Amino acid sequence: MSALENKEGQTVPSVSWPTRSGDDWLTVTSDEIFKGKTVVVFSLPGAFTPTCSSTHLPRYNELAKVFAANGVDEIVCVSVNDTFVMNAWAADQESENIRMIPDGNGDFTDGMGMLVDKAELGFGKRSWRYSMLVKDGVVEKMFIEPQKPGDPFEVSDADTMLNYINANAELPQSVSIITKPGCPFCAKAKDDLKAAGLEYEELLMGRDASITSLRAMTGRETVPQVFIAGQHIGGSEELAAHLAK
Repeated sequence: MSALENKEGQTVPSVSWPTRSGDDWLTVTSDEIFKGKTVVVFSLPGAFTPTCSSTHLPRYNELAKVFAANGVDEIVCVSVNDTFVMNAWAADQESENIRMIPDGNGDFTDGMGMLVDKAELGFGKRSWRYSMLVKDGVVEKMFIEPQKPGDPFEVSDADTMLNYINANAELPQSVSIITKPGCPFCAKAKDDLKAAGLEYEELLMGRDASITSLRAMTGRETVPQVFIAGQHIGGSEELAAHLAK
């Protein structure tokens, strides 16, 4: 593999991306995304691939409000995939706070000097994994993964980028709640979390969790069950008591 290019101090490539929104084709341009804005970009080898789905995309999505509070107008995920694949991946993932860009022809990725040959995996040309901070179209900082075999994931993560922007940024608490449809206690617990300003991930019984997993994690068979920052809080009443503190 030839040396990857660090584009700090340079302008991002001027390209257009055909994207699909509902039943319509829409063209998105790099000027539309970057001009007059502060944008965080992270790019990865492919939609639905393990590291991209389990860690890279979800953590940027989780920290989106923290980035916004620290001057970032938008977070953009770029991958050399077509728009149908990117839309399907977005629907399957925690990505509501991320703009997904299908760089299907690799024009932007090539212009960034990040297009690599993944033919040995049957991928063809794909993006090397990296992240960057772009201000008014100019790259201020790039975090490029080291050129090692496989798919290294060491420096392009959301926490590294946030630490560069503001090392003292306040991170949100990780909150999960296990619920079931039609449960009034679950609804109250979710309302209490929202009132406390806590965003949460909802795990729905029968889809995301089973009675076996519920019992294994909590020792209980009732919902809701709430976890905050790695601590099992308990049900609706226990959550209310915890928040009252």
